[in-house]
Amino acid sequence: MSDYILPEVWEIPASMGGSWGSLNQPTAGSRFEQHLPKGDKPFQLYSLGTPNGIKATIMLEELKELGVEDTDYDLYKIDIGEGDQFGSDFVSINPNSKIPALLDQSGDQPVRVFESASILLYLADKFGKLIPQDFEKRTEVLNWLFWSTGAAPFLGGGFGHFFHYAPEKIEYAINRFAMEAKRQLDLLDKELAQKTYITGDSYTIADIAIWSWYGRLAEDKIWERAGIFLNVKEYKNLQRWTAIIADRPAVKRGLKADYKSIK
Repeated sequence: MSDYILPEVWEIPASMGGSWGSLNQPTAGSRFEQHLPKGDKPFQLYSLGTPNGIKATIMLEELKELGVEDTDYDLYKIDIGEGDQFGSDFVSINPNSKIPALLDQSGDQPVRVFESASILLYLADKFGKLIPQDFEKRTEVLNWLFWSTGAAPFLGGGFGHFFHYAPEKIEYAINRFAMEAKRQLDLLDKELAQKTYITGDSYTIADIAIWSWYGRLAEDKIWERAGIFLNVKEYKNLQRWTAIIADRPAVKRGLKADYKSIK
């Protein structure tokens, strides 16, 4: 049993511990002055190869694979372990200090786009690709896109944090979030029983968003041995869908994208 007693008013602890404890603060905004480089390509992407970060590189590579013009991008590494996301220039693009962040400089005025799902939707709408034009089919894609934004934090910030990053193994927390992770995996497996992709016969931004978390987990490529712990091999439909997407040339390129230094 924990000897922790809830205070009447929470105060910042002297030390959080864990992999990210030293970076956590209860306030938003920039912490230091920063000058981010900008190239001359239409899109400037500031990111890292995390489950959220790869959504943007995969999307841009998929657009290139489809022959869409003016989708070249400069890709810069934001080292979240070093706190690059709290620099003034990055915060000016994403005030929430999370990767990925995109700057579209193809028009008269630069457009900032932040949050990975927003980037997927922005690019899909801008180029009319990987999202249906039919209203009902588009709505189904958005259903699953927004499902991913609500569900993935339970997987990453919940299960992944307590399974992999937390300074101590807390049985209740791991059981609580493992239960939810398994429920989500089972949901996807059942949905994919009769469909090639998550919304039907067509590959869309919903697949990119979900695969970047759940497909990578199904491959056991997020947290060491997490796939074994959650027995991801039992979800046969999810495994089939994962393999189909993993074999896409644009996905392979998106995963191997070459990041430039911001230093």
